Amino acid sequence: MTEIRTYPPGVTSWVDAEYGDVDAALEFYRELFGWQYVEATPPGLPYRYVIARLDGADVGGIGGPATVDTTGSIISTWNTYIAVADAAASVEQVVRAGGSVVHPPQGAGDGGISATVHDPQGVTVRLWQARDRAGAQVTNVPGAWNFSDLHTSDPVAATAFYSDVFGWRTTDLGFATMITVPGYGEHLASTVDPDIHRRQQSAPPGFADSIGWLAQTDEGEIPHWHVTFAVADRDATTATAQRLGAAVVSTATDDWTHTAVIRDPQGAVFTASQFTPPDAW
Repeated sequence: MTEIRTYPPGVTSWVDAEYGDVDAALEFYRELFGWQYVEATPPGLPYRYVIARLDGADVGGIGGPATVDTTGSIISTWNTYIAVADAAASVEQVVRAGGSVVHPPQGAGDGGISATVHDPQGVTVRLWQARDRAGAQVTNVPGAWNFSDLHTSDPVAATAFYSDVFGWRTTDLGFATMITVPGYGEHLASTVDPDIHRRQQSAPPGFADSIGWLAQTDEGEIPHWHVTFAVADRDATTATAQRLGAAVVSTATDDWTHTAVIRDPQGAVFTASQFTPPDAW
């Protein structure tokens, strides 16, 4: 029997996006990542939610209609969820730590309970108390969610907030700040990834516990969660994205990855990342 991937409290567990034109979004990501879909909401409701899958395993969600801002524009964005044991208790802790409530806990069918909050810097954070749907069931393979980064205007304050509420730790590696949840690597080793410690022998200490990266926002950048998807070939992915009407915002290459920041045809921004590790990895 295949082990079901689960997420301890404090670990990022799911991503989704909202669109004005759900069908167009489904077609874009079908062609870009090879996603298949399962409708999660019954017909006739004012809101639609679709589960995206790779080879039958859940990778994320697409819903709509998207939120309309005060100017009447539709806001499309990729959202990141953090696993919690008790959504109501976590919301209370968010408020005590200086955050605010956007949407209080509410049931999402048999899947679980969700809530939406803002951290003290205004970043939208979604909480997920799992029932039948634990979170993404495949990650870090081409076409699946890779990780989410927190882009914040105040890294010191953000570190204090997320450490208080979710038990995070941060490590400055010189080139970037790593976010970890202590014990997550052991959880993975005992469930879905028994080879993780051997495979990551040359990685920085604590890397098995990592859930993402913490970054200072650039000038003019709005604090937000930024989502990265793994791809087999960055250049092929960007070519496909452009053919489908997306825009390539930027590209970058380092010793470990070839990446591209892409804005999809409805405005949601994400990174496509091709893993290119050194030979010693």
